[in-house]
Amino acid sequence: MAKVIDVLPELTGEEMLYVQKMINEWEEDKARTFANVYRARRKDPQIILITALLGFVGFAGVHRLILGQIGMGLLYLFTWGICLIGTIIDLVNYQKLAFEYNRQIAEEVAVLVR
Repeated sequence: MAKVIDVLPELTGEEMLYVQKMINEWEEDKARTFANVYRARRKDPQIILITALLGFVGFAGVHRLILGQIGMGLLYLFTWGICLIGTIIDLVNYQKLAFEYNRQIAEEVAVLVR
């Protein structure tokens, strides 16, 4: 039985609980393989916050591009973050954006590891 704090100590909050449920019944070696692949592919919420702040200096949408949301990223870029309203909303919700992306990545990696 693997513990998320042993294999992924950098996770916090909702993401930690989600990954713990996912790897709870796995053996230690399988959990470590998952952790190595997941760590390489996940996005840190602080990076999303910093790139969302770039929207105030003219590079709106970079955070959406990093999250793989190409259409929204280009829309934000060409509309100046939809007149900064979208950028402000994303600044408030940056952790949710990162968690949704990381949850999807965790599911993909879990399928690969199994």
